[in-house]
Amino acid sequence: MDKRLKRDHLYMKMARTWAENSYCVRRQVGALMVKDNMIISDGFNGTPSGFENVCEDENNVSKPYVLHAEANAITKIARSNNSSDGATIYITASPCIECSKLIIQAGIKRVVYGEKYRLMDGVELLERAGIQVDFMPFEE
Repeated sequence: MDKRLKRDHLYMKMARTWAENSYCVRRQVGALMVKDNMIISDGFNGTPSGFENVCEDENNVSKPYVLHAEANAITKIARSNNSSDGATIYITASPCIECSKLIIQAGIKRVVYGEKYRLMDGVELLERAGIQVDFMPFEE
């Protein structure tokens, strides 16, 4: 296995572990942003800072203000001294169209995801924008 593929598997495994921080019941998603072989940001899906850590309502529907893992990673780096320009983001699930727009605007050049979500319009938008998108299914 070449070095890059080995690193990709390692970062995806770490993103899966990071997803375990999520309080969401229906789906736990993790994201790691890597640049120059260093993790520069991370995120998992959940509520905004200061909100209760409850992602679903009484009908098990996600609350509208729940942030996706990649949105958390991107906003986290926006508050730091790092730049996401040219980075790779590893996400445990394919990004939605809203997060894909953030990925494009953040200058991220590669997206690696481990699970296909029911809608793939986010992946299609990334590819249209010229961003390298790689599907890396989880290995048990």
